[in-house]
Amino acid sequence: MAYEIPVTQARAELAELINRVVYGGERVVVTRHGKPLVALVSAADLERLEDEEAAEQEQVISSVSSIHSSSSASGERSRFGIAAEHRGRHDPGS
Repeated sequence: MAYEIPVTQARAELAELINRVVYGGERVVVTRHGKPLVALVSAADLERLEDEEAAEQEQVISSVSSIHSSSSASGERSRFGIAAEHRGRHDPGS
């Protein structure tokens, strides 16, 4: 759970808050009018969050790539081509 503090108080206690994050392993959420504004996290936490985000993006790219390769564009063209040929053969107007 993160420690919440109003922005006006955080300004006055910034050095102490940094120490709590770095040495105490705490996470601090700075609020304005009771709503979260920013969070203070250690550099190690930030790096871990960024690594997780990169892994999630790679997973999405991998999923999209596998979907793309399973539904080949040439297969789609073949289906539409066959339909067009079929319509052309039986269409009295052609």
